[in-house]
This record gives sequence, structure tokens and C-alpha cells, in this order.
Amino acid sequence: MGRGICEAIDHAGGRIIINDLNLEMAQGVADMFNDAVAVEGDISNSDDVSRMFEKINKDYGTIHGVVNNAGIGLGKYAIEAEEAEVDRLYDVDVKGIWMVSMEFVKQLLASNEVGHIVNISSVHAFTTMHRMAIYASAKSAVNGLTRGLAIELGKHNIRCNAVAPGMIYSEQSVSIIGRWSHDPMKWMKDHKTDHQCLNSFTTARDCGNVVVFLLSDLSRSITGQTIYTDHGTTNLLYNNEYTSQK
Repeated sequence: MGRGICEAIDHAGGRIIINDLNLEMAQGVADMFNDAVAVEGDISNSDDVSRMFEKINKDYGTIHGVVNNAGIGLGKYAIEAEEAEVDRLYDVDVKGIWMVSMEFVKQLLASNEVGHIVNISSVHAFTTMHRMAIYASAKSAVNGLTRGLAIELGKHNIRCNAVAPGMIYSEQSVSIIGRWSHDPMKWMKDHKTDHQCLNSFTTARDCGNVVVFLLSDLSRSITGQTIYTDHGTTNLLYNNEYTSQK
């Protein structure tokens, strides 16, 4: 997801500041693009977030868009999850978004400039599956935070929206799906055929293109919205195989 978002922003001519827990990892991605730099920091740690924005403001000045893409998953039945796992999930997937967004807004207000926030949510905020209840609850919180920030920040002309990807065609997806399917590629192909309106794979770049739209003036009247970038998965009441006319 991160690389797809960066590809889209780079293609649109934007300058990218890439954050990761590991500076070498962030720099490795930054080196793929024309005008990108890396910063290190744990977005679930308030001190790290403050230091990260101090460095950004000192080295690069005010930034005008933030994409809250960092996130972790939790594929366990709710009854089996440990408290520490739930805390970690919410620290990264919800509290991290809040802390990064607030530091971003503070530097915008201090410089009297306008910028926009895009949060990465998930289809699991709308419809979910076994072992994903806690993850789904965190992504639902992301959608609620997105709406609330849009209301509170509107008076400053700061917009806040979210992108909710469906199943993304990637090596990471193959690895995750392999936890419950002995043939993850077949699982993905079946999903594409039976559980989407459009019979093609969603890519990270597809989501990145929506992110660029939401950061740009082309979406100047859109705020507080979650755009499901899922090839129509969340539209289906029943799967295509069940309802199609042969």
C-alpha cells in the first residue's frame, strides 16, 4: 500500500516524506522516487511523533498533506486475542492516526496554511469475516475519527477523508491469505470472480490514485468521506456465483 501511494504521489509531481520504524527501510523506499526523503519514528509513540514533525518542519518546512497508512493487523478470534495485542493494534491503527494528524494540524495552524489528511481504512470497517472482529473495530474507529476530524477542522479549510481498500493484489496478500488457504492464488482469483462487481484485481496503485485525488483540489468539496476502493466488494449482498443467471 505504501509503495502504491508513493508511486501515485510521485507521478503527480508531489514531494514525499516517508516514515517507518526503521530508517533504512524508509530510505530504501525513498530511493525509488524522484523527490523523496525518509524519516524514522514510531507513530504509536507520542514523543517520536513530536520529534518527527519537529525534524520535518526544520528540514523541509510545512507539509501540506499527510497520509496515515501505517497499520498492523490482528487475525484472531476475539475470544483468543490477548489484551496486549489489542492495545498494540489500537495504538498503531487508531491512536497513531490521531497523534500524527494532530501534529500535522498544529504545524498548519502555526504557519497559517492549509493541508489535507487521508486515512487508510479498510473494507473491514463495513463488512468483515471470521478472526477479524477486533481489526474491523479498529478500522471502524478510523472511519469515525475521519468524520469527526472533518467536522472539527472544516473551519480551518482542512479536509479529512479515508480510503478503504478491499483485497489488494500483492505478495503481502498472498502471505496473509496463506494462513487460511492452502492455495492463496486460487483464493484471490475466486474472490475476484465471485466477490467483486469488477472482474479484475485492485492494486495498491489504484488506492494511491484515490489518495492523490483526495489530497488535490479536484476533491475540494469532499470531506469526512470514506471511499471504498474495492472493485465493488462492499456492494454485493450475495456473491456472484450464488445469484448469477447461467
